[in-house]
Amino acid sequence: MKKFIIILMILSLILLGGCRKDDVTQLEEEILKEESPVEEEIQEVKEGIPSSISGLYASEDKVNRRPVAIMFDNHPKARWQSGLGQAEIVYEFMVEAPYTRYMGIYLINDPESIGPVRSSRPYFVTTLLEYDPIYVRVGGSVQAKKDINQLKIADIDGLSSSNKVLWKNTKVGKKAPHNTYTSMEVIRKTGEERGYRLNGDYKGFKFYEDNTDIEGFSANKVIINYYNNNTTLYTYNPEEGVYYRQKDGKDHYDELTKLPIEAKNIIIQEAKTKVIDNEGRLSIDLIGEGKGKFITNGKGIDIKWSKKSRNSKTYYYDEKGREIVLNPGITWIQIVNTEPNINIE
Repeated sequence: MKKFIIILMILSLILLGGCRKDDVTQLEEEILKEESPVEEEIQEVKEGIPSSISGLYASEDKVNRRPVAIMFDNHPKARWQSGLGQAEIVYEFMVEAPYTRYMGIYLINDPESIGPVRSSRPYFVTTLLEYDPIYVRVGGSVQAKKDINQLKIADIDGLSSSNKVLWKNTKVGKKAPHNTYTSMEVIRKTGEERGYRLNGDYKGFKFYEDNTDIEGFSANKVIINYYNNNTTLYTYNPEEGVYYRQKDGKDHYDELTKLPIEAKNIIIQEAKTKVIDNEGRLSIDLIGEGKGKFITNGKGIDIKWSKKSRNSKTYYYDEKGREIVLNPGITWIQIVNTEPNINIE
């Protein structure tokens, strides 16, 4: 209606002969302004509260419950893992050469199939203490089992639990010991039945409220060579803003969802590592200080890490001594030896 009135005014001015060029121009601009839609800023509505381990929003009851730490088999005959893509934090550690193993930390997600579940090592115990979780495993080294008992960890061990808690999955085409599975529903229920606390006592990470770029060196491709035939590769997808993962030259997929494994943040943490027995078991020193790298959104920075005691949290700092801030999303923490074989492009 307003546009129609302005047009009539212009025609009237022209017919009466008293129309100046500036007047017409001004009226034309008003018409164009009227025709151009006003762009409204669309803000994402975040429901719930942010997870302290991923920064992702979820219902308050899920965020406030106790985390769950699960050991994942990463032997080539165990791949691919089910439910791993729903972990909010995943650690990759070396175990007996030439293998690595994963530990997934869960809070807000409840995968219906999780596995294959494998055994523990002392350095996994040192790490999980930071999250006060329910711990899911199938056995462990002598020292790991001793630590779990002495530290009174809320433990669910496949060797001492019924096959209703952890079972052999005969539908995935894997053979023992690479076919022990469970589900988050069963784990949560078992923890409650055993009288474990339902809420965790731990400190989370710092997160940006929204996706934020960092200033640093280019990190579109990250290659970590653990052993000669054991490599982890991350490739950045700028359109989606995440890194996709390859293990030993093959795309890493979640067996449950069939979706590629992704990471929003990557932390590379250097720690002194040595072989301690004839079985090739390792000692990985996670207490003290060390170097590393933080990578997100195609960029990376050098960092330092610090962990004062076995029960304390590991803090990651930039070169100015400020605690790093993560982007909301999944974080993979790659524990490597000092002077690791890494290539970042």
